[in-house]
Amino acid sequence: MTKPSLQELMKQRILILDGAMGTMLQQEDLTEDDFGGEELDGCNEMLVLTRPDVIQKIHELYYEAGADIVETNTFGATSVVLAEYDIPEKAREINLAAAKLARLAAEKYSTPERPRYVAGALGPTTKTLSVTGGVTFEQLVESYYEQALALVEGGVDTLLLETSQDTLNVKAGSIGIRKAMDELGVQLPIMISGTIEPMGTTLAGQNIESFYISLEHLNPLSVGLNCATGPEFMRDHIRTLSQISHAAVSCYPNAGLPDENGQYHESPESLARKIAGFAEQGWINIAGGCCGTTPAHIRALDETLRQYAPPPQ
Repeated sequence: MTKPSLQELMKQRILILDGAMGTMLQQEDLTEDDFGGEELDGCNEMLVLTRPDVIQKIHELYYEAGADIVETNTFGATSVVLAEYDIPEKAREINLAAAKLARLAAEKYSTPERPRYVAGALGPTTKTLSVTGGVTFEQLVESYYEQALALVEGGVDTLLLETSQDTLNVKAGSIGIRKAMDELGVQLPIMISGTIEPMGTTLAGQNIESFYISLEHLNPLSVGLNCATGPEFMRDHIRTLSQISHAAVSCYPNAGLPDENGQYHESPESLARKIAGFAEQGWINIAGGCCGTTPAHIRALDETLRQYAPPPQ
């Protein structure tokens, strides 16, 4: 039996996205050898090649906790970012391996009653066309194209352009994605998630209305917010987005704002309670966690949000 599309499933219930990969990796006490040597220490994406067991275990913990959708460990797996570790040529290998690991975990936890999905994660890169420069639009398109091609070939169900700080980067990403899908003769839904800083705009200075309006023509499956802040700071932006968006709305905040030591203090229960406030208002279709969140946060979200119907699509 073929599994329902994400769009079909969103009509039935609020979907649960996974939590943080980096937070979970920090708990693994990895050494530079795990990353493939001193010069690659901290390149989390390399772990899909050097420690696939660790990455697959984390995916499985999130599915076990109740995630419907798990993201590939490819946030920084464009050649543009990997060039900072002198391994841009590994982009294709890393993205293919990452998609296959997440797919294996998804198949392990899928049931007819609860199919599981994989989102190919494409981060914002370390360059923003409007703010930092250091890369051309064409280079970014090519880098995203290479990443998307490998993720789709690796078996993802959707592509997620996340932690977006600059709509020019998102446009480059969407062109690269479309090019890859056209080449493969496959059409997958695109999800877009921006990040609004505590001052109320993206890094490139857009508020949530202009961010949405400038991307609406891409016809995304969902548009939402992640990272940057905890749920309280997202409240007004998520409400506004729910009022203007023709797409589904996603929300996966950090576990609060980090303290001076970089620690996050939002408990699973408090995060779930705050996001439930959004669900109660009928604002969100997809919920999950970003920095500082763990399977415990996702379990609490899954259990809490079951009682709320999704907004009509």
